[in-house]
Amino acid sequence: MPNQSRPSRRHFIGLTGLAAGAAGLGFGIVSHSAAAPADRNPKAILARLVEGNKRFANGQSTRVGRKPEDFVTDATGQAPLAAILACADSRVAPELVFDQGVGDLFVVRVAGNVFSGAGPLVKGSMEFAVAELGVRLIMVLGHSQCGAVAAAIQHIDDRDTLPGSIGELVALIQPAVEVAKGRPGDKLNNVIRANVERCVARIKGLDPILSKLVNSGELTVVGGTYELGTGMVDVFA
Repeated sequence: MPNQSRPSRRHFIGLTGLAAGAAGLGFGIVSHSAAAPADRNPKAILARLVEGNKRFANGQSTRVGRKPEDFVTDATGQAPLAAILACADSRVAPELVFDQGVGDLFVVRVAGNVFSGAGPLVKGSMEFAVAELGVRLIMVLGHSQCGAVAAAIQHIDDRDTLPGSIGELVALIQPAVEVAKGRPGDKLNNVIRANVERCVARIKGLDPILSKLVNSGELTVVGGTYELGTGMVDVFA
């Protein structure tokens, strides 16, 4: 994930509070925010994603196929506008759903769009997007008919054992089943939303990088659910 526009290692060390002579944790983060262009304002970026999703859902996407030579300008570095934690489901492609181009979104995809318990690879990816690439908007994107969430519901009820590491993955989602108990409406949809809400809360509280920026108001973390049948994304805090 090269980013030639930033002295990455020096900045990353500063962001985690390990740089020698740093007056306090997070000064690297603050300097990134101060230097960020106006179009990185989280509200503006979120509005851009919402408008892009409307175009997609209405069949008016502006992004078309690109030829290899169209990627040349992206080869020298990246400056994504937002980070998306999405499900690995083959029907969910954030760049298409939000009608964004190559280089616009920093996307991490894992079955069930899980964050809590997902380990350093997912957590570190989100921190990298913020600390190194200057991202100021993170969205956790769930979707209707999520198979991983459905499995979590089913295997709580059945009390059976899943093969390989599938059981461990499903176990990360099962707390959302408890959270959603008693909510009116469709059980699967309720658990899908509860799972997103739990991931959003965990990201907001992740020390030392993300929580600091969330508390200062510089980083916005939202949730969303993508409806496969309509193409629309319901965004919520």
